[in-house]
Amino acid sequence: DVFEQPQHVGHKKIEFHISTEIPAVLQINSEKEDKNGKRVYLYASTEEINNTGFGRIFPAPSSNDKMETEEEADEIPSEFISRKDLEKNRLSREEMEKFSVFKNYEPGDPNCRIYVKNLAKQVQEKDLKFIFGRYVDFQSEVERNMFDIRLMKEGRMKGQAFIGLPNEKAAAKALKEANGYVLFEKPMVVQFARSARPKQDANEGKRKK
Repeated sequence: DVFEQPQHVGHKKIEFHISTEIPAVLQINSEKEDKNGKRVYLYASTEEINNTGFGRIFPAPSSNDKMETEEEADEIPSEFISRKDLEKNRLSREEMEKFSVFKNYEPGDPNCRIYVKNLAKQVQEKDLKFIFGRYVDFQSEVERNMFDIRLMKEGRMKGQAFIGLPNEKAAAKALKEANGYVLFEKPMVVQFARSARPKQDANEGKRKK
């Protein structure tokens, strides 16, 4: 008797009153009449509705922003180096001549495998993937499987790497754009790998000599 007994309340009814009228935003000049005297409802276009601010969360990017993103994209995923960064950190021909590693430099015979030397000791495979992965279409299983990085970290081959690319064209582009790129304060020397030649061609070359 000390506490009040809870009184039993019947089921509560919850009613929703949904208006069938068209919102004012969507209805423009609804009182206009056509030639026959009938009322005509004119609906705002999607563009007009957006301009009112209804439902808009983020402002549309300006045309300048679009142009910048198109230029920077270069059709290369963001997880790889951009062409701008490659060019920015690459030595010019005049600068290369000052380094002994570029003395008597020759690119070698074109093939799909490249040879990289003069790598800093901090360089890891992920660093090379970041640079040379831009020449591979990772959506293609064939190209993905052909992309191969072998970085030498011990012995006489230390500071050198062999990188397999999908085709000769990709390797030629990689050599042109990455040769002289300064990675960890050391310019990379990029050439076509000699070992990629078929044995028959090598034998024929010896016979000619």
